[in-house]
Amino acid sequence: MTHLLSNWKEWATSGAILLGALILSRIAHKILFSAAQQLASRTGSGIDNSLVQHGRKPAKLILPLLALFLALPATSLPPEPTRIIRHIIALGMIAAVAWLLIVLIDVFEDVAAERYKIGVSDDLRARKIQTQIHVLRRTAIVVTSVVACSVMLMTFPSVRQFGVSLFASAGIAGLVMGMAARPTLSSLLAGLQIALTEPIRLNDVVIVEGEWGWIEEITTTYVVVRIWDLRRLIVPISYFIEHPFQNWTRATADLLGTVFLYTDYTVPVEEIRQELHRILETTDLWDRKVWGLQVTNASEHTMELRALMSASDSPKAWDLRCLVREKLITFIQQKHPNSLPKTRMEMELRDSNPLSPSLGSTSAGTSNLSTQRNAGA
Repeated sequence: MTHLLSNWKEWATSGAILLGALILSRIAHKILFSAAQQLASRTGSGIDNSLVQHGRKPAKLILPLLALFLALPATSLPPEPTRIIRHIIALGMIAAVAWLLIVLIDVFEDVAAERYKIGVSDDLRARKIQTQIHVLRRTAIVVTSVVACSVMLMTFPSVRQFGVSLFASAGIAGLVMGMAARPTLSSLLAGLQIALTEPIRLNDVVIVEGEWGWIEEITTTYVVVRIWDLRRLIVPISYFIEHPFQNWTRATADLLGTVFLYTDYTVPVEEIRQELHRILETTDLWDRKVWGLQVTNASEHTMELRALMSASDSPKAWDLRCLVREKLITFIQQKHPNSLPKTRMEMELRDSNPLSPSLGSTSAGTSNLSTQRNAGA
């Protein structure tokens, strides 16, 4: 303690040098990124704006570490504090390098998102590329973080010795670590497989567990499916490798929609077919590729009519089906009300006189029944 007090001037001077270096690094950060922001605004480049936006935070760590590293030789600190500060700087630089790699991945993702935009017509290629980048980005972030943490831990001599002893018993340790990390490794491999084989992509229309929705987010462990009523279905990412599901936009977003009508046998099919074509011509929901109307089934009571139509994507196909169903029902109600489904029945009443003829029609039977009731009254 006495020794430290006797060298308080050296400690104060060294602290002032290090503090001044930190202050200068902060000033340099503000000047540097203010100039970079103005330059990016002038160029209007997406990559420049992304570099400035994502690089601002890592620079707050890198510049102070560089300032401390450069200012440390100018101090008169004892060897032990100097060694501790150098070790802290080394740990910070490892973390900063890992952070820079993640920033470069984010910049690459922003550039891809700007070039390949989702939400426009025929965005299959854009969704394919963005899905691959999205999944690979998350995988790269996990790998980079694990490697950076491992390198940082290996800078401690005690941890390094533990690693050597662990490597000596790699058989049992590897088995234990493999069992513990199996879910994580399975998710990572499933994510890579999805990125490469593309069973799903961002904004794909899927049916999972009986729910219809869109692929909203793909992470390293799960997939978020946005249901049509704005609910979110969280599904493990391995589900899409191990279980069957429907993907309505796997190769193209075009879909065929169907509407089924059940009518009486007296309905004029050709007139209904022409009305279907007229309805389709009046709406922009139809992509004008496929349409048709056929009798697809006939039971003892009704005829089944199937109206077929095409649309450019699933939301339009749904709206088009609802529109056609409503218009055709209204047309049949107004133009051919007698062709709506009906149930026919025939009543047969016999007179007590065995010589009298049978009443074979419903109307005659009803009339005879009324006469009998009146007579009874």
